[in-house]
Amino acid sequence: MKTFKIKRRSGFTLVEIMIVVAIIGLLAAIGIPNFVRARQTSQTNACINNLRVIDQGKQQWGLEYGQIATATPASSDLVPYLGRAGSDMPAEPMGGSYNINPLNVAPTCSIALVSSNLHAAFLPF
Repeated sequence: MKTFKIKRRSGFTLVEIMIVVAIIGLLAAIGIPNFVRARQTSQTNACINNLRVIDQGKQQWGLEYGQIATATPASSDLVPYLGRAGSDMPAEPMGGSYNINPLNVAPTCSIALVSSNLHAAFLPF
């Protein structure tokens, strides 16, 4: 009696590999725009929070030193009021810079998205 040995090839067919690549491409097409949008939202929120902290420090500086409403503090004047031990001004997360402005004007950001009135809803005045 003869027994036949069947040779089996292990591996994936071209169709199976193409289906897997298509699924990965579809997931990437869905996920990457959401990741970019979430990153931009996070950076915007961080900038808005930094503007709020700068404004609070600016108001505390003005009260402590009895400044008039049109006085503008230097960034080094605000360091003790920012709540960061020995730290400098917060960095702008999108690569811009912050404008401190006088006491009666809200601080602004050099990035156009945040320097508009978007941050006005989050500031306490």
